[in-house]
Amino acid sequence: MKTGSGARGRRVQWAIGWVLLLLTGLAQAQDAARTRSHVATDPRTVLVMGDSLSAAYNMPAAQGWVALTANRVATQFPGWRVVNASISGETTAGGAARIVDAVVRHRPSVVVIQLGANDALRGLPLRQARRNLARMIGAAQGIGAEVLLVGMRIPPNYGAAYAREFERGFADLSARFDTALLPFLLQPIAMSRESFQADNLHPSASTQPAIRDHVWRELAPLLRDAAAR
Repeated sequence: MKTGSGARGRRVQWAIGWVLLLLTGLAQAQDAARTRSHVATDPRTVLVMGDSLSAAYNMPAAQGWVALTANRVATQFPGWRVVNASISGETTAGGAARIVDAVVRHRPSVVVIQLGANDALRGLPLRQARRNLARMIGAAQGIGAEVLLVGMRIPPNYGAAYAREFERGFADLSARFDTALLPFLLQPIAMSRESFQADNLHPSASTQPAIRDHVWRELAPLLRDAAAR
């Protein structure tokens, strides 16, 4: 009887040992799977929140400056991606309404904010536009992201004072919140009528590389700083 009991005891211990081994292996496999999933689905992200100037208006998305920037990012900063959340016709109010969901969803390391032109073209109150942009900057910085604020200029349709105040608003916000600043998105092409589509508002596809290079001068340092952290 004692011999049989000892054999059964050893078999029970052996079975328990195998169960523990299997459970340990399963836990390790699950941890590895979670790690692989994190690496695969959570790259460092640049989030672009813009209007039609960033949404590749009237051209294939792949030809727009944001897509061209994404190609360069993939080459020079492996493990990063660019998410283009730009919408044609977007105002600062629309961006402010979307920003919290966007930064929570994408957890970006860098946020590019290119909004305001549609507010100005509609003659909307500039004080409200500033508040909207401030909210966007605050939401991005609140999750630890670096911010590149992209400014614009407008023709004096609503008077020279309005146009000057609009342009100055970007510099004031950048100084207040300590962001990177690109004062005028279309600086490289603004003086060339041939660089624009028939509406004389939206850049043509052929000018998108120049806009990409212009943005890159301010964006690349933010990527380098974020990558070093």
